[in-house]
Amino acid sequence: MERKNAWNTYDEKQLERLEKVAEEYKRFLSEAKTERECAVLAVKMAEEKGYRSLEELCRSGQSLKAGDKVYAVHKKKLVILYHIGRKPLEEGMNILGAHMDSPRLDLKQNPLYEDGEMALLDTHYYGGIKKYQWAAIPLALHGVVAKKDGSVLELSIGEKSGDPVLGISDLLIHLSAEQLQKKAAVVVEGENLNIIIGSRPAREEEEDSEKKEKEKIKKALLKLLEEQYGMEEEDFLSAELEAVPAGPARDFGLDRSMVMGYGQDDRICAFTSLLAQLESEDPLYTSVCLLTDKEEVGSMGATGMQSRYFENSTAEVMQLAGGYSDLALRRCLQRSHMLSSDVSAAFDPNYASAFEKKNAAYLGKGMVFNKYTGSRGKSGSNDACAEYIGALRRVLDDAGVCWQTAELGKVDQGGGGTIAWITANYGMDVIDSGVALLNMHSPWEVSSKADIYEAYRGYRAFLRAEW
Repeated sequence: MERKNAWNTYDEKQLERLEKVAEEYKRFLSEAKTERECAVLAVKMAEEKGYRSLEELCRSGQSLKAGDKVYAVHKKKLVILYHIGRKPLEEGMNILGAHMDSPRLDLKQNPLYEDGEMALLDTHYYGGIKKYQWAAIPLALHGVVAKKDGSVLELSIGEKSGDPVLGISDLLIHLSAEQLQKKAAVVVEGENLNIIIGSRPAREEEEDSEKKEKEKIKKALLKLLEEQYGMEEEDFLSAELEAVPAGPARDFGLDRSMVMGYGQDDRICAFTSLLAQLESEDPLYTSVCLLTDKEEVGSMGATGMQSRYFENSTAEVMQLAGGYSDLALRRCLQRSHMLSSDVSAAFDPNYASAFEKKNAAYLGKGMVFNKYTGSRGKSGSNDACAEYIGALRRVLDDAGVCWQTAELGKVDQGGGGTIAWITANYGMDVIDSGVALLNMHSPWEVSSKADIYEAYRGYRAFLRAEW
């Protein structure tokens, strides 16, 4: 069952649209490097398309009808968009679900220290990473600092052309004989992912020259933080600061057929789902774009998919639409259809032994469907039913969408999971779908522009689907 290469299916008009979508995607990746920044951008894009705040509608008691568009935001990290359909909500929704968080380095709560004539920041890695990939690359610092007076500072350091960048040192090759004998998992250990932020000591005042103050470099950095960013050392205790690769997303390959950028897992699916949702017109079933947080660490917490926020928001929407009851809500969720939009592993000829070729995803062959994820004996997997997959085949083929199926590598090689199993707990039909990536979970991931475009087209077709 050979799948065709999507590039061979396009006419000039489609190629023009593909490049436009790719440019919009690169801007999205470059501007939104944290889940908070993604949420802000998603809400901005939604409001430009006429979406209104669900919270404000609830306060005013306004009702909802077919064609209305609303969004909900939880703790500035989870966003849900609803476009009310012509059918009652009790008959189900068409849901695109993706996550906005990506692997990164988070600052510890007490991060700043001085050692070896340098000031450094302690980190704790977030999500599954190969730790050695984060050494000797330029890093930027993004996030917020919540102060005791209730004010919140927003920081982004290392992205503008005149900004300094930060980084983690690596051991020089001349002294690394012992290091190179280690297993890759411990070549750089988690406690050594310390970010260098300065080396210039505070100037001693004449009257203090005999005191020989300790930690003068740390002192200088604290003064800089106070003067330039208005924060003191204790403010780190209530900060969410993330170290991410510095720099914009860029075209990849001499033919510019691919995109290289940080955070494509899973902002590639968040962006294409969002774009499809915003272009949805007169849906039969209420269309939903669900952009979650915390997927990379198990979907826990108030902003993860295991929270009740999606269920609660849907109840609020049903209340405003005039059809809420506990039973109606349960029916709505059970009768819904969902694409759990997350990335898949693209076949890599440099590491061919990790893949089973006829059940692997390939760059350029369209969006990817994973009937099941999990690891080894499908452990922890959502396993989509055959009838649902059959219906999706019809939807996608009727729309002329290029798509492929895959597994995440060989059976005993490893595995992974998504949010699919969580929403499947409602009894709804769910399947994993998304875009294949090279370098998944690395600082710089690679995707095909054709696959980005086909995912966008596939998501649009799904939101129009009739079951």
